[in-house]
Amino acid sequence: PGSGKSMSCKREITFIMLMTQDNVIICDPEDEYSPLVKRLGGQVIRLSPSSTDYVNPLDINLNYSEEENPLALKSDFVLSFCELIMGSKTGLEAIEKTVIDRAVQMIYQPYFAAPRPENMPILGDLMNALLSQHIPEADRVAQALDLYVNGSLNFFNHRTTVDISNRLVCFDIKGLGKNLKKPGMLIVQDAVWNTVTINRAIGRSTWYFVDEFHLLLKEEQTAAYSAEIWKRFRKWGGIPTGATQNPKDLLSSPEIENILENSDFIYMLNQAAGDRKILAERLNISSEQLAYVTNSEPGHGLLFFNNVILPFADDFPKDTELYKLLTTKPSEVAHETVDDEKEDQNG
Repeated sequence: PGSGKSMSCKREITFIMLMTQDNVIICDPEDEYSPLVKRLGGQVIRLSPSSTDYVNPLDINLNYSEEENPLALKSDFVLSFCELIMGSKTGLEAIEKTVIDRAVQMIYQPYFAAPRPENMPILGDLMNALLSQHIPEADRVAQALDLYVNGSLNFFNHRTTVDISNRLVCFDIKGLGKNLKKPGMLIVQDAVWNTVTINRAIGRSTWYFVDEFHLLLKEEQTAAYSAEIWKRFRKWGGIPTGATQNPKDLLSSPEIENILENSDFIYMLNQAAGDRKILAERLNISSEQLAYVTNSEPGHGLLFFNNVILPFADDFPKDTELYKLLTTKPSEVAHETVDDEKEDQNG
């Protein structure tokens, strides 16, 4: 924390918005990006129990997969979502995966027969399709879904009410709380994939920035789905960026090799002692190079590109309007808020 992770992401987002016509989508777990997004004319979508911004986890478009049957990839997403909400340490059982996949095939039939918005399924349809199978394993998954369909977390059981066609979209998931953060990140990732498939048809790139990326790699099914999406992003004109301040958690995932193999750049800032040791072994960093991420200043570190490792120093000028939008230092953010209030009072 405080080494410049969010600042570097915001710098790149600003550059993309000013220098290209590409789309940018952000998954923001701590509500750090909203001021910049608004200043750049983007849209902030707040996902929380008290919000009226709804994103349907079951949204699909006919270009969702390059295979003839787009349901195969969507079924992987639904399996990952169910794995997260059921909270099993051993993942989903084989029969549970079967009944979920069967339900997915059922609920999309009306939409594919007549692809109109009112035929798009929602989580309530998935729950009913599970209950209709009258199998204990299906009932167990349905009971876990009930909280998200009829319970206090039913804000995921709506058709999408937001237009995410803006070039810059930020999903603020801070209001989801700790338990819902991972399902929220998964739903945002799936919404990004929908945008990638649409943009691919018109030859436009889609940049995706996700903070706390390590959270998506903790469960087996979810990690495998995230790694698969990472590869597909690259193939379909998407440019994903995962940010984390927990390299140890990130590197402990069996899927991390697939993600590193499909990543051109690694941007490494100041590291804790335990993380430095693991990173040095995994990325083959010499002790001389490691010095650049040992007690380094904010914005200083190492840049990895293919087989090249370069030290860098990014000393961004602080007397600019852009710096005020980029900084996440509490003292500077608080100071900026006070100044804004004074301006409001003075008219």
